[in-house]
Amino acid sequence: MEYLVIKTLHVVSATFLVGVGVGSAYYLWRAQRLGDPRLMAGVAAFAVQADWFFTVPAGIIQLSSGLWLVHAGGHGWDGWVGISLALFALAGLCWLPAAWLQGRMGDLARASAAGGRPLPERHHRYVRLWFWLGVPAFAAMLLIYVLMVIKPA
Repeated sequence: MEYLVIKTLHVVSATFLVGVGVGSAYYLWRAQRLGDPRLMAGVAAFAVQADWFFTVPAGIIQLSSGLWLVHAGGHGWDGWVGISLALFALAGLCWLPAAWLQGRMGDLARASAAGGRPLPERHHRYVRLWFWLGVPAFAAMLLIYVLMVIKPA
């Protein structure tokens, strides 16, 4: 029973981790494309809050429950488990600067809105970098899903 509870937490946390990330990315990208600094500032603030409320706890639960499941299931650290951990690390290494960029994008958007100015070029550079950090992070998470389901030998 304990194994099934931890496994359920693992699956639910994976859903939150990827789901909140995809949702935040979609809304931030759409707000950026509309070019309204007030809208961008609000959406960026919500995305940062979602990271603290959902993404960070889900990531902690994901890693700790995954490690517990590996141990309880008698799996080794090589093969699909090792690849999954490496992909999780890659996603995290991409997420950290992307999360920082989200905060800066929000700061720049708030400053633009307060001054009645359009979003500055630096904001647009941050968005491009944020987007390209998201590509390998999301790809890594999707590959982890595949590995968790098929558990290749």
